[in-house]
Amino acid sequence: MQPKIEIDNGSGFCFGVTTAISKAETELAKGNTLYCLGDIVHNGMECERLKNMGLITINHEEMKKLHNVKVLLRAHGEPPETYALAKENNIEIIDATCPVVLQLQRRIKRQYDNNQSAQIVIFGKPGHAEVLGLVGQTNSQAKVIAHFDDVETLDFGKDIYLYSQTTKSLDEFHRIIEYIQDHISPTATFRSFDTICRQVANRMPNVSGFASRHDLVLFVCGRKSSNGRVLYNECKRINPNSYQIEDPSEIQAEWLKGVASIGICGATSTPKWLMEQCKEKIEEIMEQ
Repeated sequence: MQPKIEIDNGSGFCFGVTTAISKAETELAKGNTLYCLGDIVHNGMECERLKNMGLITINHEEMKKLHNVKVLLRAHGEPPETYALAKENNIEIIDATCPVVLQLQRRIKRQYDNNQSAQIVIFGKPGHAEVLGLVGQTNSQAKVIAHFDDVETLDFGKDIYLYSQTTKSLDEFHRIIEYIQDHISPTATFRSFDTICRQVANRMPNVSGFASRHDLVLFVCGRKSSNGRVLYNECKRINPNSYQIEDPSEIQAEWLKGVASIGICGATSTPKWLMEQCKEKIEEIMEQ
């Protein structure tokens, strides 16, 4: 008997990524040369699809050498220096920064401008594109903490304003808040701002429920995806028979033996068409 295969309706591109890809496709359809600063999405297969349409991915060093061209800024956002460089080199920016990230950048900038002596703390992955854009709002003065354990490095005698990268774990963020509340000096101010994207945060309980319903779970996402790593770990916690794959070629026939139901899900950077391809690959293997 063939196993039942279900693709998770809640998986796939978030609003910010959908918008960025749509803007790229619209520009490329006009036959224009379009550069993208960094991978438009942390998914190699989708990047390859857009490359075949003409999208040219560049890094910051390469952008410095460009003049009089169009450059798309992806959903993660960029620091102020990128906009300054674009102006200097007469580069037209197609800004696809996610509205949630853009709002967070503005909040951090306002806070920094209002009180430059306070500690602005960002719970996020050091070096991540979104985090670099956030730190850039503070003249690179913000402190980034990657994990709960890093909270001990803060100066509890000084004011602390805590923000989060939009795709981080809510549970860990709340643990950090509690720790700071317990250790902050009575003479210092502490304020936290829950800036985690709910479209991403809500995927955690959704993916938990989805993983629990199947004998085997295939989590499809690029290995660079921070959000994907968090969601995959949750899948694995709920259902130990979970595997992370980047594309259909990684699916192994032995995984499929003796399972009655297979769930296919992914990150906010996983295209629906790629999950469909994984389903087709499973069906192909089962027919052999």
